[in-house]
Amino acid sequence: MKEITKPILVVEDDQVDIMTIKRALKEIHVSNPVVNRENGEQALTWLRDPANEKPCLILLDLNMPVMNGIEFLQVVKSDDKLKRYPVVVLTTSEEQQDKVSSFNLGVAGYMAKPVDYHQFVNMMRSIDLYWTISEQP
Repeated sequence: MKEITKPILVVEDDQVDIMTIKRALKEIHVSNPVVNRENGEQALTWLRDPANEKPCLILLDLNMPVMNGIEFLQVVKSDDKLKRYPVVVLTTSEEQQDKVSSFNLGVAGYMAKPVDYHQFVNMMRSIDLYWTISEQP
């Protein structure tokens, strides 16, 4: 019987960034399915649907329409059923307040998206090594 690996939830509205994340994960041999939702509201709906496999990790952009990353974190981290999921912020934001707010809301990590693809792959490798995404039961 084939073991089902837990998905990685990517909350990101930029299609190029989504493709880059998927490509980098494939390059470092992370085989978890990637589920993408384009804003915090869609991500919450997906997380709260009992039919969906719960994620091993949430990769979160901050700058999104409808419900941004900080608003998403405020809801997730105050919800007893959702607050234990590790969230790593991947953002282009240089705002110190975004970083402070993210950590105050309990993120597991905060990383600036590098422009260089090889640096991006190395960043994803660091996330994988820390969270051992590829070996989650």
